[in-house]
Order: sequence, then C-alpha cells, then structure tokens
Amino acid sequence: MGVDIGGPISGRSVVIPGVAVMTEPLFSRVVVPVADRDDAASTAATLRSYVAGDSRVIAVHVLEKAGGPPDNASLEQREQRAVEVFSIVTEGFADSGVVLESELRYGTDIASTVVDAADDRSARGIVFTPRGGRRWRKLLTGDVTHNIVRSSGIPIVVLPDREERES
Repeated sequence: MGVDIGGPISGRSVVIPGVAVMTEPLFSRVVVPVADRDDAASTAATLRSYVAGDSRVIAVHVLEKAGGPPDNASLEQREQRAVEVFSIVTEGFADSGVVLESELRYGTDIASTVVDAADDRSARGIVFTPRGGRRWRKLLTGDVTHNIVRSSGIPIVVLPDREERES
C-alpha cells in the first residue's frame, strides 16, 4: 500500500509505500507543556500565529511529585502557581477562536507525564518553545526536551522563541 503525499519534488506527487498520511493538520490538536509564567507567556505568544480558529490547544503543567530538585513550596502553593500559568495561557489565546484546555498533571518524570497527556488526549503533536537553562543544570536534572523527543510517538515541534528572535 502506498500513500500519495503530494509534494514539491519535481512538481510531482511522491508515493511512499507503507506510509500513512495524517488526516488532520498537525496543529489541529496539540499538547503544550508550560513550566512557569514566563514560559506560558512566551509559548502562547509564539504558538498563537501557528494555530487556526478550529485548533485545540491543551496546555499541560506538570507538578513533579519526587525525583526532581526539591521544591520548598507546598503542594497548595504549586497548584496555585499552575492556576496562574494557565491564566497567562488563556490570556494569550483570548479572542483567537482556538479551543483552549488546561490540565494539571502530577508525575515523577515530567517528560513521560507530558507524553502520556498527549497520548491520553489524542494529540497530533507536542509543541513548545525552548526554555533557557544552563548546561550543568540539564546534566544534573535531566533534559526534559531530550526525553520528550526520545519517548514520544507523535511529532514534536519546537517553535522559535519570538522574544529571543526580536532581541
């Protein structure tokens, strides 16, 4: 079985045996992990130009139960921060027509929790902007981006950070 994926190669369609075509556009249903307020604002501002009014954006914030660096904030305080993060994402998509959902998840591994959220919600992709971070910190705590890419069975889209491009 071959699939005609169309394409710009020599102006002709390309048929790749055994490959299925996505019937929905990539940005029609995406999971968007948001880590904090700054990340929520940056991601919403950047993603907004890529999604259409009929898209569904599922913002996911993960509260790490154990395994990561210690957090001195109580669970209640961290849940309140998640509400603030979701509020920023909501503001970023105001009047866009995009269906926006938010989901607070708890997990011991952020990457696998995000991938599970995408699987559970039948997302077409996981979309985010790069997060700053020092190389030594990534070595000590693990690189969430790398682990998401490695463990996801759906496309991962890393959007350029608009603020960094403009500066």
